[in-house]
Amino acid sequence: MPPLLAVFADAEVGLHCTHWLIKNYKADLGAVVTTGQNEIYRIALRNGLNAHAYTDDASYFQFCDNSKTGCDLGLLLWWPRIISPRIIGSTRLGFVNTHPSLLPFNRGKHYNFWALVEQCPFGVSLHLVEEGIDCGDLIAQRGIDYTWEDTGETLYRKAIAGMKELFIDTYPLIREQKLATKPQVLSKGSIHFSSELEAASRIALDEPTTARQLLNLLRARTFEGHPACSFCDNGVEYEARIEITKKK
Repeated sequence: MPPLLAVFADAEVGLHCTHWLIKNYKADLGAVVTTGQNEIYRIALRNGLNAHAYTDDASYFQFCDNSKTGCDLGLLLWWPRIISPRIIGSTRLGFVNTHPSLLPFNRGKHYNFWALVEQCPFGVSLHLVEEGIDCGDLIAQRGIDYTWEDTGETLYRKAIAGMKELFIDTYPLIREQKLATKPQVLSKGSIHFSSELEAASRIALDEPTTARQLLNLLRARTFEGHPACSFCDNGVEYEARIEITKKK
């Protein structure tokens, strides 16, 4: 019998995957949790599902402290918050997380930025959730190639598309519990935190670097609608973005 799911879903990936689950495996869904009265919440209600919308941290953490989902397996579909140990233990089989990097590379935040800055392998992963940051055993992965023409924005878009595809391809095996897990070798990867981004995006005009490092930094922070790399000269602050295209 397939496991009954507690789905924690947010943003484009969460909406897409929740809609797909409702269309193809509606009977698997025991509860849908999301971050507000958004389209995910509305689609769950329209389909008669047990839906929870948390519009502020206080109500969400109260839910975490008192959670008894009654479900067998949890799915974190682009979920933006750390879940508590109590939530992790509220399902019989634990939780599976979607993470937009090729773990163990770039655990934590800003995967698209660090992949370009550190020139490491890129991709998307499904892994079991443990207490810790993106450190649980791997269930499935898919590598994503990138070139000099890519930016932080294009890697973000590629990760969204890749995560949708990986989840949809893998879920039928998850529900049949036919997947073998593989431990991550954390010492071979990397981890980054939100607090690192701004300092790493600061260009020191008079410190030595290479053209390769500078170009990678500039394109890593090139994302329309978001802050870019910055520098200061003669007391004036500037932002810098870049576009790299292959010559015809």
